[in-house]
Amino acid sequence: MSFETPITRDGDSLRGPLRAPAQMLAEQEYAGHTSVHDDETAAKLGLAGAPIEGPTHFSQIDPLAVDRWGRAWFEHGCVSSHFLNMVVEGEQVRTALEPVTARLARIVAEKADATPVLTGTASVGRDEPAELDERRQRGLGDPGQLYIVDQLEIGMRVSIPEPVTMGFDDHNGNLYPFTLAQKLDRITERSSWYLPDGDSPWGRPIVPTEMISVIAHQSNAHFPVRGPAIGLFIDLEVRFVDGPVFVGQPYRVDHTLVGIGQTKRVESYWTESIITDAQTGVHAATVLLHQGVFKASYAQYPS
Repeated sequence: MSFETPITRDGDSLRGPLRAPAQMLAEQEYAGHTSVHDDETAAKLGLAGAPIEGPTHFSQIDPLAVDRWGRAWFEHGCVSSHFLNMVVEGEQVRTALEPVTARLARIVAEKADATPVLTGTASVGRDEPAELDERRQRGLGDPGQLYIVDQLEIGMRVSIPEPVTMGFDDHNGNLYPFTLAQKLDRITERSSWYLPDGDSPWGRPIVPTEMISVIAHQSNAHFPVRGPAIGLFIDLEVRFVDGPVFVGQPYRVDHTLVGIGQTKRVESYWTESIITDAQTGVHAATVLLHQGVFKASYAQYPS
C-alpha cells in the first residue's frame, strides 16, 4: 500500500496536497539552552515565529519520489535541498517534483501563498548531480574572519563511540525530544512501510527520510563551536547509499567537517555524517548538513 497521499499529475510532474506540518521541537535543548524552535528564543532573534525543523518537509517529498521511482527511493535515493523561508506551525505547505531525466528531478516546497520554502533535487543512483554539489564547494574557500566557528578546521572528525538505534518508543535525546512513534502519529504523509505491522517490501519497518538526520545527530556529538549561541539549518541532503535505514537497527555514525563559511547574519559549517550498519558494515546513508549560527545570538560577537 505504501503512501496514502493523494497526488496531482500534470504529465510527468507530480504535486502533493497542502499540509500543515507539526512543530515538535518546542522543547529542544542543546548546550544547556533552548533553540530557535522555541517561540521566545525566535522572537529575540527577530523571527516571526519558531520555525518547524526543515527536514519535516522531506516527508512530503517521499510519496512523490516513491510514485516516480518505487522502492528504489529508499534504497538509493537522494534528496538535496536549500532552505529558503521558515515555516511556523499552522502554515500550510505543498511540494512538487518535476522530472529532468529518468533518474533526476527538481523539487520545490512552497506555502499556500506560493512563498518558497525549499528548492532542490531528488534523484536515484550515485552519479546524478545534487542541489548541494555547488553550494558545498563554496564552503571550501576562505570564509574570512570568524568568531564563533573559528576553532573548526576542514577535515575534523568526530565518531560516535556507541551505535545509535531508532526504535519506535526510543527517546531521541534533548535535540529531538520525541519518539519515532510520536513522529509517526503526527507525520504529514502516512505510509504502511513505516509501521511495525505494515507491508514494507523489505520485511521490516523503515525510517522516514525526515528522521535520517535525527539518527545522524541524536547523540549531540559536536565540533568545537563557541557559545552559547543559536543555530539553524541552511542546507540538508539525505542520501541513501545502500538503504533503507531500518527501525530498531543499530548504526555507527561518523562525522567529518567538510566546509566553513559565513554570511551577514550567520557563521556556518558543513558536516558529512556517514551512517553504517553496525552489524553488517553496510554504508546505509549519508547526511550532509550545512548549519548556521546566528551572530546576534552570541554575546561575545564583536559589535
